[in-house]
Amino acid sequence: MNEGSVLEMRGIEKRFPGVVALNNVDFTLREGEIHALMGENGAGKSTLIKVLTGVYHKDEGEIYLKGHDIPVAIYSPQDAQHFGISTVYQEITLCPNLSVAENMFIGRGKGLRRDWKKMNAKADKILQSLGIPAQATQELSSCSLAVQQMVAIARAVDMDCKVLILDEPTSSLDDQEVQKLFGLMRDLKAKGVGIIFVTHFLDQVYEVCDKITVLRDGQLVGEYVIEDLPRVKLVSKMLGKEMDDMSDIKNESTAYSGKDAGTRVLEATSLESNAGIKPFDFYINKGEVNGFTGLLGSGRSECVRAIFGADRVLGGSVSVNGKPVKIRKPIDAMKQGIAYLPEDRKIDGIVGDLSVRENIILALQVMKGFFKPFTKAQANAFADEYIKALNIKTASADTPIKSLSGGNQQKVILARWLLTHPDYLILDEPTRGIDVGTKVDIQKLVLKLASEGMSITFISSETDEMLRTCSRLIVMRDRRVVGELRGDELTQNNIMSTIAGGEEL
Repeated sequence: MNEGSVLEMRGIEKRFPGVVALNNVDFTLREGEIHALMGENGAGKSTLIKVLTGVYHKDEGEIYLKGHDIPVAIYSPQDAQHFGISTVYQEITLCPNLSVAENMFIGRGKGLRRDWKKMNAKADKILQSLGIPAQATQELSSCSLAVQQMVAIARAVDMDCKVLILDEPTSSLDDQEVQKLFGLMRDLKAKGVGIIFVTHFLDQVYEVCDKITVLRDGQLVGEYVIEDLPRVKLVSKMLGKEMDDMSDIKNESTAYSGKDAGTRVLEATSLESNAGIKPFDFYINKGEVNGFTGLLGSGRSECVRAIFGADRVLGGSVSVNGKPVKIRKPIDAMKQGIAYLPEDRKIDGIVGDLSVRENIILALQVMKGFFKPFTKAQANAFADEYIKALNIKTASADTPIKSLSGGNQQKVILARWLLTHPDYLILDEPTRGIDVGTKVDIQKLVLKLASEGMSITFISSETDEMLRTCSRLIVMRDRRVVGELRGDELTQNNIMSTIAGGEEL
């Protein structure tokens, strides 16, 4: 091993039926380094991490760790832990009903767990040494998501961690929580821990990382010092082509110009739900792309869930194409030509054990009725059409959707709703956690569908994405609509000032 390295992966290969997931990939991590692992969904990041942590067995290649003269064999996550490799995943895998200390020592230290006083004292010492604002005895569920992530990291560090893998740890955190997590990462870096940081947030990479390794299509593109790789170069290396000016996405599209342009497709008055949304008015026109914007927790998702009937509606009225309708549950909305891609694809979107084909036809099958199943030929035709139309990367339509990358899973869910040929499509965070190239594809698709007459509500936590796609934005704060922007009013500054000004605007 090279001097200063804590981990070296050499010539790693991993193959699945019909797919080469990793092809001769090298990766080096040094002591006291925060190293970003970047690439589009499907580039091989997750596979490389799973090989390192023993979830997958590599087909070729060698893994070297500091302190070992020969390559190490990692056949299970337990082996990885034994070698000082710990992983903290995007979904927190701790037990919220147990105390912080119990979560830190669960599954180990039986003698310690019998001595509660000693266990709590040791936990408090670790928490204090890492600057984590939590008490050993408090229930984990009482902690913020950021602190829960930190507790998971504390558990990993206490297990004599030499390599810490953070897999999308910031996707559910607000800006202040992200900064707290970054502070802990810098403290661990100072202690000599090597950190692999997997994320899709480019700004965060440039704020906290020392180096970047880029993968594309299962192959190593290169390793770069952060100062030597400007953002635009990073994006072009991830995509394998020079990045188009994303600000021109909107200019490339044409507005819908049918005879019914401007007519109201859906209108809601004083709508409220059991999710705590204050009564709000809403409308969308034929061929329009509008959106809800606001800070995390402002109520963006809850508004569209009320429109779709995903949350229980407590009051208000809805009209579709000028006719009053009652939407009390999602099937009511679907029958009115409304489709909804939910915020959390893993919980509300994909059915992991079903195939790509079965996930694509699911919504249309629900509308038709499960006692009237599609023939295999029909199902194949539907799946093949949308796999091709949306460029879904999958070995076949029979592949379980859980085997696909996050971006391709999102495309499958989008295909599911497009197959119902909706008049009104709601997209809630359709680009969260997916690569830059797929984000651009989805944004362009949204504008193309709108130009053909589909009405679309687009929600994203990335404001620049909203500005590229929407012609009108409803601004929210504290689960209340506080303003509306359109045309020349659509700027970052105006959105922020509207959120800050609330009803005084």
